[in-house]
Amino acid sequence: MAGLSDLELRRELQALGFQPGPITDTTRDVYRNKLRRLRGEARLRDEERLREEARPRAPERLREEARLREEAPLRARPAAASLRAEPWLSPPAYANAGAHGDSGASAPAWAVKLLPVDCERKTDEFCQAKQKAALLELLHELYNFLAIQAGNFECGNPENLKSKCIPVLEAQEYLSNVTSSSSAKFEAALTWILSSNKDVGIWLRGEDPSELATSVDKVVCLESARPRMGVGCRLSRALLTAVTHVLIFFWCLAFLWGLLILLKYRWRKLEEEEQAMYEMVKKIIDVVQDHYVDWEQDMERYPYVGILHVRDTLIPPQSRRRMKRVWDRAVEFLASNESRIQTESHRVAGEDMLVWRWTKPSSFSDSER
Repeated sequence: MAGLSDLELRRELQALGFQPGPITDTTRDVYRNKLRRLRGEARLRDEERLREEARPRAPERLREEARLREEAPLRARPAAASLRAEPWLSPPAYANAGAHGDSGASAPAWAVKLLPVDCERKTDEFCQAKQKAALLELLHELYNFLAIQAGNFECGNPENLKSKCIPVLEAQEYLSNVTSSSSAKFEAALTWILSSNKDVGIWLRGEDPSELATSVDKVVCLESARPRMGVGCRLSRALLTAVTHVLIFFWCLAFLWGLLILLKYRWRKLEEEEQAMYEMVKKIIDVVQDHYVDWEQDMERYPYVGILHVRDTLIPPQSRRRMKRVWDRAVEFLASNESRIQTESHRVAGEDMLVWRWTKPSSFSDSER
């Protein structure tokens, strides 16, 4: 059956009494399944007919058939009376004889024909069961169509679909071609989906694709909640998902490793800067103390020394910008943690400037006196 062309598939369906719609890549598998089902039903009917023909007729059955043929004229009038009481039976042939001349008299008077059962407006149990079965068959076809379309969209989109959400008119046209259902039945199916509390695997979406529609007139497109994908597509998607997760894991691991290296580098730089600051504090103390000793020996004019002068003495010009942070931290440390050095403001050479003065401890001064 897979080797049938579209024309041969259409002829086979028409030969079995089914009128197909357009045969495309989307509907070809559906029509093949329909042809397979129709062939199975035709085969069952042929087998039943052959069994009936091969069954031997008993003598009693032959005599009963002869008796019925002889008594047929006598049952014509009672049958007519019963026809008036049963609305689902068509009137006998003789009832129309007056209207159509004598042509109706050639048909047996007892031959009656059952009218097809019309359940469109009936609410009895039989009709409700038939309507429910037809509705379920319509929903089954709609579910398969949407699942196939969603699977095609997820697996490379060979039909160039704009979205997994199929427009309402396209879905209605497909069901009309496959099941010959009317628009009223299609709307009844949508109403059943909206009113059902079960997850039927079909989403009815409105103008906003992120929200579900609440009424039939607001439904814009239909989307399958369970796309039907082939084995190859599922394997490729699973492999892609696994590779993506592995890559994400290694990216996260590399990021954390780089972050750890950066933190270790930062901590090492802070430790080096802290050590450089303590060394600078030690050098500043030595310079200020030596300057005070020189002042006591009348080798210096003032007992204090300018802060910028100490900086220029300790740090060469090419390193002052790089060592600025270390110098600022050292000055701040001396101001808050060193009691032997006082920060003062004096006018030197006509300009106000900050200076450091060395201060001896009181006990040391008293012992000297």
